[in-house]
Parts: sequence; C-alpha cells; structure tokens
Amino acid sequence: MRSTAEALGVVGVVEAVTARLRTRILEGAIAPGAPLTEAAVSEAYGVARPSAKAAIEQLVANGLLVRTAHRSARVVDIDASTVRDVYRTRMRLESAALRELAASRVVPSDAVSANAELLAMPPGPDPATVDPDLRFHTALIDALESERTARMYRSVIDEVRLCMAQVQGRRLLDAEAIAAQHAAILDAVAAGDADGAAALLDAHLVSAERRLVEALGTDR
Repeated sequence: MRSTAEALGVVGVVEAVTARLRTRILEGAIAPGAPLTEAAVSEAYGVARPSAKAAIEQLVANGLLVRTAHRSARVVDIDASTVRDVYRTRMRLESAALRELAASRVVPSDAVSANAELLAMPPGPDPATVDPDLRFHTALIDALESERTARMYRSVIDEVRLCMAQVQGRRLLDAEAIAAQHAAILDAVAAGDADGAAALLDAHLVSAERRLVEALGTDR
C-alpha cells in the first residue's frame, strides 16, 4: 500500500496528515491526554518526520494538542476553565455579529439551511447535531463578509467543535431544543432586535457551557 506521501505527493502532505489527525481527535479515537509523537505520526501515515512535526505543530496552534517543555504533544484534556474560555470567546464574537446582522435585518441563508437540518433530525440528543449546529453559528460570522473576523473565529473553531462533541457525547443536548433556540435567534435578527438576538445567543451558549462544565465535574 502506498504511503500518504506517495498517494498525495509532497504538496499537501502536511495538510492531509493534519486533517486526519484532527478528525481522529474530534471523534475521540485519540483520547484526551494521549501523547502524539513525531515518530508515531511518521510511522502511522508514512510521512517524513518533518511533515509529522509540522502537522503536530498545526494542531498545537489550533488548540487540539498541547505541548509543554521536554514532553511530547498531547491531546487537550478539556476542563472547566477551557470550556468557559472557549464558549465566552464564541459569545463575544457571535454576539457582535448578531448585532450587526440585526441592524440590517440580514438573516444568513446558510444559517437557515443548517437549522433546517437540525429540525429534520429525530428528537433527542445525537452526536450528529454537532456539524449542523456549528455550521449555523459559523454562518452568522461568515455573513459579515469579513475575512479577518472569520479567521479570528476559526482560530478557536476546533476547540469549539471539541467542546461540542464532549457535550453531545455525554448526551446532554436535544436536537429539537437546539433548533428552537436557533430559530428564535434568527427571528430576532429578522425583526431587527439586536439586544434580543444577543440575549438569546448568550442564554443558548451559557446553557451549553454550564451543562458541559457540570458533566466534567461529575466525571471527575
């Protein structure tokens, strides 16, 4: 069987390995706290050590791995302080976006489409809600058509997804409830109610943050 490098060529090898590792981390295939060495990545994906190192460093930059002095990179072990910081960073960015959208009563079509996917799901918690849920929120940011704002939001997007996966993995959120909260936010934007949209978003994210923090406390 050909190695990753042979299959994809030199260009894009780092991106391909990064994407595969990212998927495994977000799916829980690589456990929180597990070490990820350059040698192991190099062997697993058939790439050179420099490529493995570059992929690991990219995941460190994205917040999925953490590296301390004289230790291998490890998968981030989500704790309460991480959850609070991630969700409150989201809140600041998304709240500002909603206020701007409400000022012009712009309802992003991509947000509507993502929420329609949630509405079509059977009631009850399901890890499959993570993707459309996150696409709904990302659509709010993208609707501003600001490259820098989008880049800033995406700088924490993997940590957001990891936290959301943790919430859904503990079966704490209901797809129907998520969709209803999203719909209320969009209704407020359509009505030009910036304060109302921001308040609904805050309640939505604070609820998710609190539930995950409580679950983490129970586990520990």
